[in-house]
Amino acid sequence: MIQTFNPDFRADIKEKLERQEFMKLMGFEVTKIDVGRVEGELVLEQKHKQHKGFAHGGLIATLADIVAGFAAVSLVPKGHHVVTAEIKVSYFHPGVGDKLLAKGYVLKQGRKINFCEAEVYVVKGAAEPLLIAKASASMANIAPDELRG
Repeated sequence: MIQTFNPDFRADIKEKLERQEFMKLMGFEVTKIDVGRVEGELVLEQKHKQHKGFAHGGLIATLADIVAGFAAVSLVPKGHHVVTAEIKVSYFHPGVGDKLLAKGYVLKQGRKINFCEAEVYVVKGAAEPLLIAKASASMANIAPDELRG
């Protein structure tokens, strides 16, 4: 069973999101925060695309990393930090459309590592969202006394 060790996780995540400058630069917006689950969206612009007009793979991987990471943040005790220890992204379809939706969730909660997954979808017009990528990630929990430098 997945449980949070921080009753203020929503407020803490919102505060951390304010300091996510790279996320702001991309234009990604978190739309849902629950225990072990975070979702968001990004309106696709030309700056997000690679040479063939698809959403850049690095952008897709970054969105997966953000939602998986913050899903893990929702579980850890107040004052603890989460960093990506490992991430693997599989791409299924090109990201061609109007916006990207990213959903991250914790599959297995651990004391030091949370195993997460993320899904990234593309939305084009009124069509159903299409799953374009899936990621598996290990998110490490870092206690305040473990922070160095």
